[in-house]
Parts: sequence; structure tokens; C-alpha cells
Amino acid sequence: MAQFVANAAVLALARESRALTQADVAGAMTDLAGEAVSQAFVSKAEAGRLAVSGDRLDLYAAALHYPIEVLCTDPEVHGVGFGLVYHRRRASLGAKALRRVHAELMFTRSQLRALQTAVGPTPHRFYRADRGPMDIPTEIAQHVRKEWGLPSGPIGALVGAVEAAGGLVVARDLDADGLDAVTQWSGDEPPLFLIDLKAPTDRFRFSLAHEIGHVFLHGEVGGGPEIEQEADEFASELLLPADEIRGSFSGSVDLALLIELKHYWGASMAALVRRALTLGAISDWQYRQIMIEMSALGYRTREPGTLPSEPPRLVRHLAQQLVASTGSAQAAAARIGLLPDEFHDLYLSPGGDADPVEPS
Repeated sequence: MAQFVANAAVLALARESRALTQADVAGAMTDLAGEAVSQAFVSKAEAGRLAVSGDRLDLYAAALHYPIEVLCTDPEVHGVGFGLVYHRRRASLGAKALRRVHAELMFTRSQLRALQTAVGPTPHRFYRADRGPMDIPTEIAQHVRKEWGLPSGPIGALVGAVEAAGGLVVARDLDADGLDAVTQWSGDEPPLFLIDLKAPTDRFRFSLAHEIGHVFLHGEVGGGPEIEQEADEFASELLLPADEIRGSFSGSVDLALLIELKHYWGASMAALVRRALTLGAISDWQYRQIMIEMSALGYRTREPGTLPSEPPRLVRHLAQQLVASTGSAQAAAARIGLLPDEFHDLYLSPGGDADPVEPS
């Protein structure tokens, strides 16, 4: 039998996905081995300056809590790379936190790719819009609503709508303040939307709509503030269609109205007041005064009025299918590159007992 040898790049990504430093990994390996493993060893292993195999590979896998086979994966052969990655984040999010989220995104995509290979591909209705020079994000958002068969008015469950269109939504604790959602899409498989478990529903709904906008609008990462503005315009029209919400701003726009509209439309007060501004229902001065009032009340950090959560269900349904087809959760976990306990926590526990929304 050929000896397993770790892939240096995967070792680094696996460590970052666990939010560990090289010293943390060395310490965990030391505790497991009962003898010293230096940080220099971990550094050289990640740089590809020494081969990790045998007992040291066993220790490495145990320290990172990944199966040995995963650490030996060749990203080029197995297609574990990122594709296009989008995220709507605040400038305060540091590079280290972003690297960790990207690493978790990569492993999640790899797991879902293996899951879909095992249970069958998931059809989807996402594509890159063929935009002409006059096509604007709001028109494409209107077209998406029609294509997805969404009724007029609020989108009751945005996660459900994404899943019904074949998108893969996974909720995780991103542990990155200022990042509510991140997306990966290579164009030849369903897009993957990783959303933050801890984000308030109103906030992550807009972030998710923003990410959907990137998928339909943008064929490459980069472009600076312009593409972020376009994704925001798409999200606003998707969640708060201009023709339907304009009448809601015909009277006085104040905090009481914004709270009422928040519960009806499933959008944050901040998103609603911005929408009122862009639709010309309030002046710049009125917008600033409302935002000052919201800041004084602490609403910029945590708004009043909790919206119902929207747990993803499609991926959980696919994981249950894999367990049924393989005969056990342990076999299913091995198929997608996880240890059984983490497979259960990530793919079988979340989402409650409601029936899953299958793609049409």
C-alpha cells in the first residue's frame, strides 16, 4: 500500500480553518505524542520543506481533527480550489480572520462536492447574466424574482428561495465580526453561500441578497467599490422592489414606521431608510437625522425587533440521503472527508426538523 504523505498547502489551510497558529498545532501534537514537537517542524511542513507521513501524519491529523486522507489531498487534482470568492465585509475585518473564513469555505466546498458526487448532482438556476451596456442591477434582480417564481411583496424565506433555486446554503459560526456571508462559485456547480449563524436575520438576509447579486452580476473578483455598489443595488431591489415599496414611504418616515416595515419586508431598518433615500422619499438631511437617532439609541449595533431565523435545509437533506445510502453516519463522514462527530455537528444537527426545500 502506498504511504500517505501530507500536502503542504492543505496542512496550512487545514490549520487556518481551525483558527490555530503553528504554535497551537505543535502544542497539540506534543500533548498527543507525549514528546516535544516544535513549531519549526510545523513551519517546515507547511512550507513543503519536509515530508509528513507515518506517525507524524497521524499526530497532525489528530491535532487538526481531519481524516488523514484529507491532509494528503492534492488541490489541483481534486479541485479543492476556491473559484470566485465574494464577501460583503467591513474594513475592520482583518486579513487573518478572512484567511480563516476562506479556508473554511474551501473545505466546505470540498465536502459538498463529495456529497453531491455521492448522492447525485443538484440542479440549479444560477448563471452569470449576459449584461449589455444598458443593463442595470435592479433590472436583473427583477428578472431573477420572475425566474424564481417569487410572488410580489416580501420574500418570506430568502434562504428557502435560494435553496429552491439549487443554491447550497451552509450556516456556520464565522467568528468574524463584520462578515455575515461569503460566497464561492466556479460557474460549473451550484454556488455555495456560507452564512454566519450569529448574524441577526435582517442583516444576513441583505448580505445573502448582496452575495446573490455577485453571482449573477460579476464574472471576476475585484473592481472595488463599483461592484459592491452594484451588488447592494441588486440586493435592495430583490428584497425591497421599488414599485412595491415606494408607497410605504409616502407619509412621514420615522423609526416607528421603519420597525413596522422591518417586520413586513424582513429587512433591517438601516436598509429600509437607505431605500427611502435612494427612491427619493426622504432628503439627505432627513436620512442623516434618522441615522443619528438610530445611533443614539444603539440601533446601529443591534436593532429592535427580532425576525424569525431561516435555517438552511437542503444540505442537511442531502447529508441524510448520504447516510441512508451508505448505511451509517460514519461511512457518510468518511465519504466527504470528515470525522464522524464533526459530520454530525455540521451536517445532521443544524436546521431543525422541518421538511427540506428541494431544488426545482
